[in-house]
Amino acid sequence: MDIKGVGGMKAWFRIDLWKRVMIGLVLGTAIGLVVRYTMSEAEASAIGNYFKPFGDLFLNLIRMLVVPLIFLTLVSGVLAMGDPKKLGSLGGRAIGIYMGTTAIAVTLGLIMGTLLQPGAGFDVSTVSADDIEATRQRLESGGALETVGVFEQIMRTVLSIVPTNPVEAMARGDVLPIIFFAIMFGIGILLAGDAGKPVADVFNSASDAILKLTLLVMEVAPFGVLALMAWVMAQYGLSVVAALGMMTLALYLACGLHMLLTHGFLLKFVAKLPLIPFYRGVTDAQMVAFSTSSSNATLPVTMSVAQKNLGVKKPVASSVLPLGATINMDGTALYQGLIALFAAQALGIEVNFGTYVTVAVMATLVSIGTAGIPSVSLFLATTTLGVIGATPDQMLLILAPLFAFDRLLDMMRTVTNITGDLAVSTVVAKWEDQFDEKIYRAKDNVTAEIDRTVTHDT
Repeated sequence: MDIKGVGGMKAWFRIDLWKRVMIGLVLGTAIGLVVRYTMSEAEASAIGNYFKPFGDLFLNLIRMLVVPLIFLTLVSGVLAMGDPKKLGSLGGRAIGIYMGTTAIAVTLGLIMGTLLQPGAGFDVSTVSADDIEATRQRLESGGALETVGVFEQIMRTVLSIVPTNPVEAMARGDVLPIIFFAIMFGIGILLAGDAGKPVADVFNSASDAILKLTLLVMEVAPFGVLALMAWVMAQYGLSVVAALGMMTLALYLACGLHMLLTHGFLLKFVAKLPLIPFYRGVTDAQMVAFSTSSSNATLPVTMSVAQKNLGVKKPVASSVLPLGATINMDGTALYQGLIALFAAQALGIEVNFGTYVTVAVMATLVSIGTAGIPSVSLFLATTTLGVIGATPDQMLLILAPLFAFDRLLDMMRTVTNITGDLAVSTVVAKWEDQFDEKIYRAKDNVTAEIDRTVTHDT
């Protein structure tokens, strides 16, 4: 049965998925802004809350896929390699590029902060006592005001990789322990030889099934994005631009340049691939990332477009992308550099070249292994602000206004994060000969795949 022919759905499905997501984003933004600026703040917030459950439903659908998708596809990816030794080459290259792009990102944030001076015109005396107290409680509840040394931070991250209970790690959605256990389990199946083949068949079939389910869930994306954007804009409007205009401009400009120059350089000169197919192919994931502000929530879509749009084969997509969603936080690192200079300029703290270097190193370290959830950057910022000599009270003066408007800033950071994940996975796939260039250069692969799935005769 061709369900696309029912009630006008045929025309809808003929539109490229990324265009449908863009339609949802634009309509949601327009609806939210109309509500925000034609009603009182309380009324706009109340109406915006009507959209929120539909956005949350979409988020729940894609979050539902994250843990099984990581575990099943990563085990299947290890099995597809056939040799555990290949993991060393693949993982080493991916981590090396991730560290390099993160360092470039924070440097770009520092450069943009120096040029645009986002904190120079910000008056910290306007921050209300209520906002400061609310921010203090949020930071204390997350342990963000706890003083942790660099070595201790590194050791905490290392120890968190190995789960004492894999089931509990999956229940909590802790990505790094899940990745570690999935890799070890896949290696165990390979070492079991013939005895492991029945288990391997189960995981390969389950991996294919979860990817098909991901394609179906992506069909909900335009409606979920519409609901999320309508809620966000009705709730916040464009007040962030007025309150923190230069900070917003600096962040969006720096992130845009990073995606265009750094990621573009990797693809054009390292992988020697044309850029247009990449930026066209990642649009679906970027739109979902922009609306959800979560790298983890976007991961199912990211993995799908990597394979269906970019030609990244399963062994690389199933290992490099989950790893990237955890350790590759280009947008987060870039923002840490910006926050440090924003605070120094607003508080009148003098910075020198040594401070720049220390901030760059610390921002790179704290961004590694952070949770891919909304506004996590502001919890990490206490460490970065400590580097420039800000006291806890001064940190609250800076972070309180940022918390209020961080959602709109976090959207762009998340887009930058997942674009970096996809760029690195494409480069690594090309190096490891796990890349289908015909798919990369083809057009509308995800849409074609969904069309075949939806129109399948039953």
